[in-house]
Amino acid sequence: MRVVPQKTVDETIGAHASLISSQLQSISEAIFPPTASKTLRRFTSGEAAKLIGVSDSTLRKMSLAGDGPQPELTSNGRRLYSLGQINELRERLASTSRGRNSHDFLPRRGPDDHLQVVAVTNFKGGSGKTTTSVHLSQYLALQGYRILALDLDPQASLSALLGILPETHVGHNETLYAAIRYDEDRRPLKDVIRQTYFDGLDLVPGNLELMEFEHTTPRALTGASKSEQEIFFLRIASALGEVADDYDVVVIDCPPQLGYLTLSGLCAATSMVVTVHPQMLDVASMSQFLLMTHDLLAVVREAGGELRYDFIKYLLTRFEPQDAPQTKVAALLRNLFDDSVMTNPMLKSAAVSDAGLTKQTLYEIGRENLTRSTYDRAMESLDAVNLEIENEIRAAWGRKKR
Repeated sequence: MRVVPQKTVDETIGAHASLISSQLQSISEAIFPPTASKTLRRFTSGEAAKLIGVSDSTLRKMSLAGDGPQPELTSNGRRLYSLGQINELRERLASTSRGRNSHDFLPRRGPDDHLQVVAVTNFKGGSGKTTTSVHLSQYLALQGYRILALDLDPQASLSALLGILPETHVGHNETLYAAIRYDEDRRPLKDVIRQTYFDGLDLVPGNLELMEFEHTTPRALTGASKSEQEIFFLRIASALGEVADDYDVVVIDCPPQLGYLTLSGLCAATSMVVTVHPQMLDVASMSQFLLMTHDLLAVVREAGGELRYDFIKYLLTRFEPQDAPQTKVAALLRNLFDDSVMTNPMLKSAAVSDAGLTKQTLYEIGRENLTRSTYDRAMESLDAVNLEIENEIRAAWGRKKR
């Protein structure tokens, strides 16, 4: 009787990884061929006017007078603007504004406003970190801010949603690791930043290479040299400092574990959004995350790390208002943390899942591609969440709420 050799565990896992990876690649190429790149839809004049904060008639007058970029005219006479054109109009209106603050049109930070670095984090996978990060980044870009999205997760879902496939588009030394590594191959952060199809939104992509930081940091900590530049928790902050003048807000999508990479990201942050699904198991997991974070950040502080956050907020994600246990958990969190829990939860919605099937977000997909009532309800929830975070950022800069 012929004995068939059994695969070892690593061989079995490797085979499964190859199968799913090749299948995902095939699906991705069917949706977005290798020669294609993601593009952002154009916005109607009504949408553009709302984003800029003027009336539709103002845009029409500017268009007829040849003032500013000219929209695309459809066969039925509709005027469509790209996000780049919307930002051009913002700059034009900001420079000629009368009776209105230029920040009303172009809300970029001033010379005395510090770079906002928002870390979106939690210990538990599936809490909505990446969904929150990508929608927040895109929302702020739509409002006219200069945004850098930083993918700290080796799984790189944020990069994939922003059109950069980690397995095929990101090569060796092309992630954040290139800017925070300890050897002679270290590169300036600006060398690995990529522009996206979203005007005003740049990306530092991720892939499995980021795990190297977890392996090389212990060696660096036990090495002979103890220079400040080699302290692991300062490295992301130092890298961001090189490009700080180019951006208003950095959004960090943290990995679902509390390693050196996450700690370095938290030490670079000026604020933190903790995503939590309102279920008791998730809350218990978050409790452990907070306890571990407290202990580790206390060690960092004692080692000389300066930690000052403008705000710490807890965001309820995939919230179902009709679910009695969820409403009880939400009430518990509000009772415990009071104003630290965001007023607006992100509601669970099929619209977000449907958009994700084609690696898109709600801000990309457009109202006409989904059930309108479902889309409108999801967008209302999403905009409310992101506006609340934007107002926290504005408060840190000493500006009034929108």
